[in-house]
Formats: sequence, structure tokens, C-alpha cells
Amino acid sequence: MATGWGAAAKDLPLGKDPAHIRRRIEAMEHLLERSFTIPGTRFPVGLDVVLDLIPGIGTTVAAAMGAYMAWEARNLGMSKTQIARMAGNVGFDWALGMIPWVGAIPDLFFRSNSRNLKIIRKHLDKHHPASVTIEQPPKG
Repeated sequence: MATGWGAAAKDLPLGKDPAHIRRRIEAMEHLLERSFTIPGTRFPVGLDVVLDLIPGIGTTVAAAMGAYMAWEARNLGMSKTQIARMAGNVGFDWALGMIPWVGAIPDLFFRSNSRNLKIIRKHLDKHHPASVTIEQPPKG
């Protein structure tokens, strides 16, 4: 039985329907923004913050992963305005992250991927209500 990120990736659907796209986007946002908690706190962080600790390259990789969400939004038929707003969020996050070491700090508070997920969910809830999933409470 696989655990961790490998298990999550294995279980993601590959279809092009809105419900499958929603699940992939939600998984990407979770990976980038809240995959683990800082020890001793309740503050969730993700790969986006960790990658920002690698000057230049890490920030660019995180931005490319965030851009994937905007690409999936385009596949959903979202408006150019919504996609431009999402691109602006990713670009702003990338620009902050380009500041070596210090750039990871704003990333803790400006969560571009969470903002973009909110934009996508609003679109999906309005145009594809059947894609809504009930979130399961955490096991523990």
C-alpha cells in the first residue's frame, strides 16, 4: 500500500471532465500550500515555501506548478479575465520568491495557489455544480 504523495498522485483521475479536473487542482493546491505543518505550530505550509528556499530555480519550479492550475482553468473554459487574474497571482508570488531566502516569508501569507483554487471553485460551483465534492474530515 502506497502512502504519502505517491499514493495521492496514483489516485488522481486523468479524465477531462470538470469533477476530475477539480480533484487534480485541489490536490495540486494541497501539495503546494498545505502538505505539512511546521513542527510545534498549527501553521500549514507546502512545497511552494520549501522551493522558495532554493533561489531562482525553486521559485520558478513552484511558479510552473502554479501555472498548471491556470492551464487546467483554461481547459474548463474559464474567462480570459479569470485566467489573467490567476496568472497575476502566480506572477506576484514568483516575483516575491525571487528575493533570495527572504522571499519565502511572504509566501507563507500570500498563497497564490489557494487564491487561484478559490477562483476555480467559484467557476466550477456555478457552471459545473455536479463536480462539487463533500470534503471528508481528517482521519486521526
